[in-house]
Amino acid sequence: MEDIDVPSYFLCPISLQIMKDPVTVPTGVTYDRESIEKWLFSGKNSTCPVTKQDISDCDLTPNHTLRRLIQSWCMLNASHGIERIPTPKPPVNRAEIAKLLNSAKSPQQQIKCLRELRSISGENNTNKRCMEAAGVVDFLASVVNNFSSYPSLEESSDESFDQTARTVDEALSTLHSLQISESGLKSLVHKNGDIIQSLTNVMQRGSYESRAYAVLLLKSMLEVADPMKLIGLRPELFIETVQVLRDQISLQASKAALQLLINACPWGRNRIKAIEANAVWILIDLLMDSSEKRVGEMLLNVIDLLCQCAEGRAELLRHGAGLAIVSKKILRISHVASDKAVRVLLSISKFSATPSVLQEMLQIGVVSKLCLALQLESNRKTKEKTREVLKLHARVWKNSSCVPENLLCSYPA
Repeated sequence: MEDIDVPSYFLCPISLQIMKDPVTVPTGVTYDRESIEKWLFSGKNSTCPVTKQDISDCDLTPNHTLRRLIQSWCMLNASHGIERIPTPKPPVNRAEIAKLLNSAKSPQQQIKCLRELRSISGENNTNKRCMEAAGVVDFLASVVNNFSSYPSLEESSDESFDQTARTVDEALSTLHSLQISESGLKSLVHKNGDIIQSLTNVMQRGSYESRAYAVLLLKSMLEVADPMKLIGLRPELFIETVQVLRDQISLQASKAALQLLINACPWGRNRIKAIEANAVWILIDLLMDSSEKRVGEMLLNVIDLLCQCAEGRAELLRHGAGLAIVSKKILRISHVASDKAVRVLLSISKFSATPSVLQEMLQIGVVSKLCLALQLESNRKTKEKTREVLKLHARVWKNSSCVPENLLCSYPA
């Protein structure tokens, strides 16, 4: 495109690009729809970017006059490389959504309805919020809940089960694409009491795609759920969440499963439920092969949570490589990961340090790694925890040949 002066009022104040779908907010400022929707809905802001006035729960009014001016200007300057801006499709309204939901009578119509809903939600964020307000979330939740009462593949014909599985795939895909608001997620948890169990069943019986969507939705729901709901989570949820981690369906699904465990484990007996689902062993095995920074930090975070109870520490020690892998990650991933790894070793040193465990920590180089961390780690709190571990068992470790001579001078007295 050649250098050409673009009228300033054609440019979106957020993106500084020519507006394709100009909309005006109650403050009188006009923005491009995509930019202001991202600001309001994805960024969770509630003020006008220009005036800083509150515009929460506002309607975005299309500025047709400005759009036509921009389109005319683009056509006049086509020879300069300016592309024509097409007329945007108007946002959907509640009446259209209600009509679409009412048409979903038969299984075939239901799938057609679900695909259309997913298409509408993908057009813009205004459509997403309109769909949520029109009851689409409850409709999709009812489709997922119905899957729980449907016979398994062994108890039904291949064709009927496949039809139901496809319907659930579409429903979960649409729920994910809606990017449900915090209030919508809270309503989903409270109004649809069986939805957590239904999503657990999907993780148990659904396709890889459905299982990924289910764990993503569960993660979002548990982030806003009240403590009593978290305390009451069933063991099956932890079994299936750990299985998602074991199967490595996708990086996004694995991160969601780890975040779910981070949110749930501090409450009630959830640590025990996760440990009984074999979480510690799976987490250690994943940590061994992990190369992604954020995943490594999350894995160590969950291991730290589980090692805050005796059962978790016992499982870590029972794993042949548990101590070695955790200590190996110190100074390898990030300051956050190092801190979590040292916290795990501190828990072991305080509450599970039998003579054989202390000897193992010497033999596999845990003590040497802690001495190195004491020299190189820049985070003060992590350094304090490292020093505490070394002080706890100074009599056993101080004179060991595994501690390099150049580090003995810094070894805590």
